Amino acid sequence: MDDTTITERPIIAITGSAGKTTTKEMIASILQNRWKTFKSFENGNDVWFTSQYAKQLDPSYKAVVLEYGMRYSGDITKHCNLIQPNIGIITNVGSAHIGNFNDQGIEGVASAKSELILNIKPQGILLLNEDDINSKLLNIKGYKGEIITVGFTKEANYYASQIAYTKTGMIFQVPINGIDYTYKIPVFGKHNVYNALFAIALADRLGFTFNEILVGLETYGIKYPDYYKLNVQCFKDEITLISYTYDAKPSAVKAAIDVLDNIGEGKNIAFLGHMVELGNYSVEEHKKVGRYVAAQKNINYLYTFGKDGKYIGQGAVESGFLNDNVVNISSIDQFVNTIKESLKPKTTLLLMGFLCDKESNEIELYETVKFICSILSK
Repeated sequence: MDDTTITERPIIAITGSAGKTTTKEMIASILQNRWKTFKSFENGNDVWFTSQYAKQLDPSYKAVVLEYGMRYSGDITKHCNLIQPNIGIITNVGSAHIGNFNDQGIEGVASAKSELILNIKPQGILLLNEDDINSKLLNIKGYKGEIITVGFTKEANYYASQIAYTKTGMIFQVPINGIDYTYKIPVFGKHNVYNALFAIALADRLGFTFNEILVGLETYGIKYPDYYKLNVQCFKDEITLISYTYDAKPSAVKAAIDVLDNIGEGKNIAFLGHMVELGNYSVEEHKKVGRYVAAQKNINYLYTFGKDGKYIGQGAVESGFLNDNVVNISSIDQFVNTIKESLKPKTTLLLMGFLCDKESNEIELYETVKFICSILSK
């Protein structure tokens, strides 16, 4: 690993198939305790947003933290031409938007993500996920800067151990310079531990103290809209609602399934719907999610919905999930009524995906979740 030093203002660009927004928010939360920090607005991460950020940056900002979204090859190069980073983070390489790379598949996604590596300033810093198999497809040939890895094994430069769920989030240890530091984050899921590891590794590399990092992580997301993160809400009669209403990508859905499996007590029900932009891979990717549901120990019922949602159910049944406990929902009314009927004491529900009724009227879950919360709050 090269001993690279960032002597100019850190300009941090984050891309990846999942975790961009959370990682950005965690990093900004730490950095702004010491520096005036510019960050992407919510999850505004397409090229148009970056063009606006380029106009807003001025020398008063001591650090810049941006998400670089990608749907097609060339997108990240366009971001970098507008604002060139000296620090790059690739959270993972997954099947989000894989439908836009039908001929190349996951290799095409990795190639498009690699544009960040090719466009970082010389002698910059690159952070990668050591545990993500598809990240091995990234093109690091010719990259002369420092590479820092994060993960759950000692092969990573910064690794988490003793990972556990608490009532309010996750707790884990990270050894730094021979000392085991304990960190807490106010969100659930091991996927969020990876996001936190990127923040910890970068902040440590930039000279931030343990206490500065700890405070930044513990206060991350206080003012962040629930709309853009995996939400866990608890109501009376031990009813818990887990939801992510903005988007549904295979890796994000699997992460949410892990959370349901780990925190759900009593009856655990997954409502999982159509995932977009998967193209020729859609059927198989939906079936993979179903297989993932079947592999969990604590999920009792599976309701599927949306255009290709039924394939989630098929994959689950093919992998041993009880056929009688899988139902495919065909209309918006049935969807809402089924959720309402499921609101029984000691039940945990997970809601993710897009629903299309017979007239192809696609709805997002946000309004439905608001409606269900209003019922539960009475």
